[in-house]
Amino acid sequence: MDIYCRYNARVKRTMERKVGLLIFSTIVYLNSVSYTIPEEMAKGSVVGNVAQDLGLDVKRLKSGKARIFTRDSIEYVELNRERGVLVIKDRIDREAICGQTTPCALHFQIILENPMEFYSISIEITDVNDNAPVFEKSDVEFKISESAVSGARFILDRAIDLDVGTNGLQKYVLKANRSFRP
Repeated sequence: MDIYCRYNARVKRTMERKVGLLIFSTIVYLNSVSYTIPEEMAKGSVVGNVAQDLGLDVKRLKSGKARIFTRDSIEYVELNRERGVLVIKDRIDREAICGQTTPCALHFQIILENPMEFYSISIEITDVNDNAPVFEKSDVEFKISESAVSGARFILDRAIDLDVGTNGLQKYVLKANRSFRP
């Protein structure tokens, strides 16, 4: 009997924890919004209408002294409380922020006072093709013997491209010019 009671109490506590976690997760999910923007948007460009997307009145943003809280030293976006929108504050260079890591996102909170409220914001930054591939050496010279077999292959150094995904280096080809004929 004693074992049965302890087992039931343990099951009850486990279920209470799971229900509590589910409620907490639902609240966090409902108090969050995500946006996707391309890198290099112009300063002042609108990212999204957080007031509308979070179901907040613009008056509440003003009265609650809404502000952005981020752990980063640079704030790339700012909150316009008058309009309830997030706007680009500083140049967003995806490669400088995330390098080759994908996906690349900014995460921060919007905080309101009286009563205290927290909203999680995530902005995914997509890559634009803003970096040309670069070779370590600008000129490569091959000395090919006259006895080389037709169709022989020669290895080129790899080019480096800071862009990622479909904007990253896919392939490169040599084109005929006065110095080179395939």
